[in-house]
Amino acid sequence: MDETTMETRRESHEAIVPEKSRRAALILEVLGDGKMTVDDIVNALIARGRIATFDRNFVAPRLTEMKDAGIIEVVGKKVSDRSGKRIAVWAKVAQ
Repeated sequence: MDETTMETRRESHEAIVPEKSRRAALILEVLGDGKMTVDDIVNALIARGRIATFDRNFVAPRLTEMKDAGIIEVVGKKVSDRSGKRIAVWAKVAQ
């Protein structure tokens, strides 16, 4: 990876750091005790007025971070109404 790419990636990451925990909390609030795909979560955030447009990148990176932290897990797959591709279904880890 060249220096410019590394620099712009680092800048982008630094800009989102303060938002990570807020976004994770929004996602967990929407997810509740249910099972949802990234598309479902984004659509719920739009319906609640938390985001204005469909932005998968608002949610997907936080799902990966929460999975790595053991907060949520993949519990299945389903076909996305949006893309027609199979995508993960997420749920909170049972405690």
